[in-house]
Order: sequence, then C-alpha cells, then structure tokens
Amino acid sequence: MIKLIVGLGNPGKEYEKTRHNVGFMAIDYFTANRNVKFDREKFSGIYAEERIGDDKIIYLKPQKYMNLSGEVVADFVKFYKINIEDILIISDDLNLPLGKVRIRPQGSSGGHNGLKNIELHLATQNYKRLRVGIGNEFKDMKDFVLGKFTKEDTKILEDTIVKINKILGDYLTHNFEELMSKYN
Repeated sequence: MIKLIVGLGNPGKEYEKTRHNVGFMAIDYFTANRNVKFDREKFSGIYAEERIGDDKIIYLKPQKYMNLSGEVVADFVKFYKINIEDILIISDDLNLPLGKVRIRPQGSSGGHNGLKNIELHLATQNYKRLRVGIGNEFKDMKDFVLGKFTKEDTKILEDTIVKINKILGDYLTHNFEELMSKYN
C-alpha cells in the first residue's frame, strides 16, 4: 500500500513562515523528526519516501503555487496508483481559530484555493484532510494568509505543530476513526 501525505504551501523564500504555509511547516517538522529527507523531485513537487513495514509513505510538498497544487497531487496519484482513501492533505484553515486542528475523512474546500484545485484534479472531495486553524483576523484575506505570524501567534503555532507531529505519527499506525475521536 502507498500513502500520500501532502503539506500545502507556496514555494519560495518570500512565503516561508506565512499562514498559508502551515502545511509545509507541519510536514517539514514531522519528517525531520523521522530523519526523512525531501531529496527527490518529480511532477513539480519535492518529496520524500519512507517504508513502514510493507507500506510506502510519500511525503509531498507541491512546488506550484497553492491554487495549482492539485495538478501536482493528481500527477503523484496517477503515477503511483494511489487510492483516494490513502491521501491526507494538510492545509491552513481560516475558519478555525489559530492552533485548532480538525481531521476529516472528506468535505468541501471551505473556500481554500489549494483544496479547490485538488478537488478539481482528483474529481472528488473524498480525500482525508488535516486542517490547521490560522484564525481569521483580517481586513484583506490575501494579505492575511500570505502574512507572517506574530511572535505570540508563532508560539501557538509551534505547540500546534508538535500536536500535528503526534497526529501524523498516529495516522501511520491507527485507523482514521480512532484518529478523529482522539484529536478532534
């Protein structure tokens, strides 16, 4: 079996540590703690692989901008013949308070352009998602999601990333229903 875990974000130095890049931050933290390196490139994505028993885990960071990330995800799904139920997408969520996480087996994009593009290219909403709250204290949504975290928010985010690390570890060894009841 192959599992695909995707952290969403925007490529480039100028977007590092922005609210829209919490998917990249979460997957970077998780893989660094497992000594798994993003040392491969394919289909406009950088990725890492890990074996756990008979399972292959692919960690992916699309390197197209957020609103085109579905193209990269779909290319990986087709190439590796990954089942939709074996995909987990990590994304930011304006509709959740900063630091709150929500795990869902499926659902709508909630207006998130990266998730919209994934739904378009996979032709389904039935993939798993881990949504990370970034709050919604904004006057201009684009400036907010592409803005950096404040010092106070960074502390909350660091605690959240540690929690996501535990969630992802459990995701690899538990069934999804258990995961939702434990962390939601």
